[in-house]
Amino acid sequence: MRDLENERAVAASAIVGGDRAADNERKLHEALRTYAASLPSQALSDIRSDLFASFLIGGFECSTHRHQHGRRLDLIAATGHDTNAESDYRMLAEHGIRTVRDGLRWHLIEEAPGHYDWSSFLPLLRAAHHTETQVIWDICHWGWPDDLDIWEPAFIDRFACFARAAAQVVRDETDVVPFYVPVNEISFWSWAGGSLAYINPLASGRGNELKAILVRAAIAAIEAVREVDSRARIVHAEPAIHVVPRSDHPQDIQAAQHYTLAQFEALDFLSGRSRPELGGRPDYVDIVGVSYYLHNQWVDADLPIAVDHPQYRPFSDLLRDIYERYRRPLFVAETGIEGDLRPAWLRIIGHEVVAAQNARIPVDGICLYPVLDYPGWNDDRHCHTGLFGYLDGDGARPLCRVLAEELAWTGSGAS
Repeated sequence: MRDLENERAVAASAIVGGDRAADNERKLHEALRTYAASLPSQALSDIRSDLFASFLIGGFECSTHRHQHGRRLDLIAATGHDTNAESDYRMLAEHGIRTVRDGLRWHLIEEAPGHYDWSSFLPLLRAAHHTETQVIWDICHWGWPDDLDIWEPAFIDRFACFARAAAQVVRDETDVVPFYVPVNEISFWSWAGGSLAYINPLASGRGNELKAILVRAAIAAIEAVREVDSRARIVHAEPAIHVVPRSDHPQDIQAAQHYTLAQFEALDFLSGRSRPELGGRPDYVDIVGVSYYLHNQWVDADLPIAVDHPQYRPFSDLLRDIYERYRRPLFVAETGIEGDLRPAWLRIIGHEVVAAQNARIPVDGICLYPVLDYPGWNDDRHCHTGLFGYLDGDGARPLCRVLAEELAWTGSGAS
């Protein structure tokens, strides 16, 4: 079988950066501004969620992977969220956000095989309890203890034990129904870590192999969590994409369709629709989270396309495709953009989500991700993506007023 993920990884690496990519980025932004300005308001903050405490969700960047230079990232610590969780949760509540995505840092907790130190997790868990914040916990957000080899069977066994222990801590500390993402973005991780060598395990040509391992790990974690708490809701966060053919040649059209369909592989494996030897079952797919950003639609082996491109598909259509495939409740698990385009992007996403709801697609929330500014993975630059910024000298976080105004404005424009 051809490893199409690896072939596309090679192609993608050849077009990153450069004047052509920079010019395309400017076109993406210009089209985004124009389209957002044409849209009516959407009362997002007035929408009630059937799943979550609030329709608007705040996503705390909790990546713990190693990047291609070998440095371990810890975005919870880098953003100061580890020591300010309670105040962070209260800030979001002031803007109507009572549900968040947050994470455990496995590499800090399991200091030795089977020995857990929960001191990095309990402050977050207890802050959520004190503030009555509902949390969707990422059990693994791309990082694992240094003594483990992800390619060995012990990885899956250790991860299941960790998930079981984490679920027990949550059960002991609180009686609320827990929400867990076993493994965040299996599709992206298998591509970036197994084909592109961009994040750990820094492999090339092994994307399909890594995807199967991560699916097995997620299934083992689901079983472990449910042994502790049968009430637990299981969330999977996976990217939604659309790939445009590079030409009208039938081979290119087929290749783009194949690549687009690859977005479903992780959930298909988990649900048992395909690769049944991995152990998937329909009940392993409970809630589907959809990650969607500006660059999630592109020409095959080329650059992203703008919202005004004739082959750009409305986000509501992508949500419909996912719902029709799995018939499970959805929410937007990650979405956002850097800089002053944040309000425009939210307006577009809100418009598309409401359009999906009007088409009877159960989209139960939008997660602003990341909800805090964060340092760039590779260069530590200040990425202005959040509703709130870095902690200042007084321990306060500056508010992104234009985004806050958009949140308030979208809540006042409809009956």
